[in-house]
Amino acid sequence: MDIEDLRRQMEAAAAAMDFETAGRLRDQISVLRGGGEVVDTAGLTRQQPGAMGLGTSQQRMTPPPGWVKPKKPDPMTKGRKR
Repeated sequence: MDIEDLRRQMEAAAAAMDFETAGRLRDQISVLRGGGEVVDTAGLTRQQPGAMGLGTSQQRMTPPPGWVKPKKPDPMTKGRKR
């Protein structure tokens, strides 16, 4: 299947108000345009919001090994001279 066939299918799906199929076809077209090698796009799907639970699409920040959290400043001595 070449890009022109996919484009025609995408336009037909958009005209039929099937935007999920049109979006999937758009993603397949962008993958085919981006790479020179043959790519299997049969399993290409987008992550659905909320499908994996709340907040799963957000990155988790992990500190580097050996990192120690700094001590909190004492609010009673902040801005005071010795």
